[in-house]
Amino acid sequence: MISFDAQCKAMSKFIFLSFFLLVILNVNAQENVVWSYDYDDENEALMMQAEIAEGWHLYSQHIDDGIGPVPTAFEFTENGAVKILGETEEPESIRAYDPNFEGELNFFKDQVTFSQKIKANESTTLEGVVTYMICNDTMCLPPKDVKFTISINI
Repeated sequence: MISFDAQCKAMSKFIFLSFFLLVILNVNAQENVVWSYDYDDENEALMMQAEIAEGWHLYSQHIDDGIGPVPTAFEFTENGAVKILGETEEPESIRAYDPNFEGELNFFKDQVTFSQKIKANESTTLEGVVTYMICNDTMCLPPKDVKFTISINI
């Protein structure tokens, strides 16, 4: 029979290892998508670029309702010097079967640049949040919100 002290030590080790694995997964998730932001003054557009780690995919803004993943979405903080024109645009996505959600979905691999047309009255900064979700062939990470700031120099 195992003593109470041995059971406590075993439980402590289990809790520590579980916590350690969660921290490692969270740190690893931070490296699976690297975002960069810029203002293209020639085209008067915000450029939001995602570098996606090998083996992972980032979902499109356009996901069929009811299938499951959280689509990529951009939210811009109101700024009186900037008018958002239309919807955020994206290039053509890959449409393929996703085993995580057992359906055809639109997503990006490797790299993608989203663009948002604007009209700015003066040089300023625009803040916002991108919400996104990534998966590989066997698992998905929870949706993530990332704050950003884009300098607009006109």
